[in-house]
Amino acid sequence: MLQTQDLMVPHDQSRPSVAAVTIVVPCYNERENVARMVAALDRALPGIAWEAIFVDDDSADQTAEEVRRIAQSDFRVRCIRRIGRRGLASAVIEGVLSSSAASVVVIDGDMQHDPARIPDLLRALDAGADIAVGSRHVQGGDAAGLDGVWRRRVSRAGIGVATRLMGVALTDPMSGYFAMRRELFDRLAPRLSGQGFKILLDLLLSAPTALRVAEIPLRFQPRLAGESKLDALVMAQFIGVLIEKASYGVIPPRFAAFAAVGAVGVLVHYTVLVAGRASGLPFEADQTAATIVAMAFNFWLNNTLTYRTNRLRGVPLVRGLAVFIVVCGLGAVANIGIANTLYRAHSGWTPSGILGAIVGVVWNYAVSATLVWRMR
Repeated sequence: MLQTQDLMVPHDQSRPSVAAVTIVVPCYNERENVARMVAALDRALPGIAWEAIFVDDDSADQTAEEVRRIAQSDFRVRCIRRIGRRGLASAVIEGVLSSSAASVVVIDGDMQHDPARIPDLLRALDAGADIAVGSRHVQGGDAAGLDGVWRRRVSRAGIGVATRLMGVALTDPMSGYFAMRRELFDRLAPRLSGQGFKILLDLLLSAPTALRVAEIPLRFQPRLAGESKLDALVMAQFIGVLIEKASYGVIPPRFAAFAAVGAVGVLVHYTVLVAGRASGLPFEADQTAATIVAMAFNFWLNNTLTYRTNRLRGVPLVRGLAVFIVVCGLGAVANIGIANTLYRAHSGWTPSGILGAIVGVVWNYAVSATLVWRMR
């Protein structure tokens, strides 16, 4: 029989008992960049006890397997593989909360952030900053690595919106490269939405008092491998986080996106109505067609954007569409019923209609989130 002592691994005195700094690397389909990142960290942090936690959202390219392969010969490297959960912000939260180091650094896994700037970020913390940010927009920084006009426009638009809402002077609130004390992150974690791809803004807006921010010039590097994750969804989720913070948490980011999709669906509905009228369809047939097309469009857009991390495919997609149509049908009934009741109670045409619409949207969101996008 094995004794307890037979299972014990001798402690290696050459290894520090805990890392001084944890590098959290959220990643999705970044297999080709894992070894590059570890080698770059090794060069950037000589004499510093560091560890790298790769938080992988179940990548199809076996990113997690590559991290584990390297971890077998490098005790400083480990992997958190997330099943059924996606999103950069939530990945960062899980990675940081798994650390015991005094300081944490968040860096993208695509090698567009230069790991050589980590010592500068850590020195800024030692000098008294609450959070040190790698900025592309201070003197000495460069955003040339943003490939494509679309990425540059999204980045500029996000910065413009964020700087109007923050109580902190920061040139690059869209940055995904920053350092802070883990103890501060722990305090802010319960306030974070965990939604979207830009957790820095979430941290800054969640702090009860303004944080002391230091900005370190960053030259954004061209991507060497893999594909960019920055698209329309990033901006939509970014706006959702802003809405949540502006409403003091009353409006969740995903609800804001769901309601925005519903507003677009109204335009689709009206467009189909106009087309049906021009073609001479009877009103009942025209209205039915417009309703079905708008519902199908809303479902597709929500599945593509709002619930992309829970996106339905195959048979669950068909079942989800059927349930979504039923849910929205009941929501329409609730909308009309409540609006009519309020109108008969002399609440006025406009407030009755608006309150009825709000009830319909809340119903559709609550039931859809509970039933539709949990199908597998």
